[in-house]
Amino acid sequence: MALSDLGPADRHRQITGTFTDRVRAAKNWDADAPVAGWKARDVVRHLVEWLPALLAGGSDVRLPAVPDVDAGPAAAWQAHCDVVQAVLDDPATPARTLSNPHIGELPLDQAIDRFYTTDVFLHTWDLARATGQDDRLDPEFCAMLLAGMEPLDEMLRASGQYGPRVPVPADADAQTRLIGFIGRDPFWTAA
Repeated sequence: MALSDLGPADRHRQITGTFTDRVRAAKNWDADAPVAGWKARDVVRHLVEWLPALLAGGSDVRLPAVPDVDAGPAAAWQAHCDVVQAVLDDPATPARTLSNPHIGELPLDQAIDRFYTTDVFLHTWDLARATGQDDRLDPEFCAMLLAGMEPLDEMLRASGQYGPRVPVPADADAQTRLIGFIGRDPFWTAA
């Protein structure tokens, strides 16, 4: 089944499964990442740190602390991934809401899906590139995300979440266009 056809819990399971594979296969957590100033471990740090604060600030969900990323990125990631999956698997989650001044009020599962699970999908490329692994992302999902993000270009750039768009060849595939859109050089390689 296509990623776009899955519900929030199953899409998270699929996307984080791929990211988890990259985490488990990573050998050098101090390798440079495609995000300026980040190392491979910082990709994991980012993902385990921002969601708990968003949820605590706009919902009744309090995610437990995870192991220290510096002590073990894989352990930190797995603990975090498991608790987020448990929230999404909870049948009560779709009836809960997340309220945030920047994004409004959304059903909790949709908010996690739209903002967090998509972030994991995008950062899978970063971690794969940093650690010399398979960086291919689902092409259909790349195309869908890009189509949804392009009309919001100005707003996304103004948010500070994305760097300047990186130009790519006109005939580039959906993944290359998406990676360039979010401000990464799709041709970046670790030194």
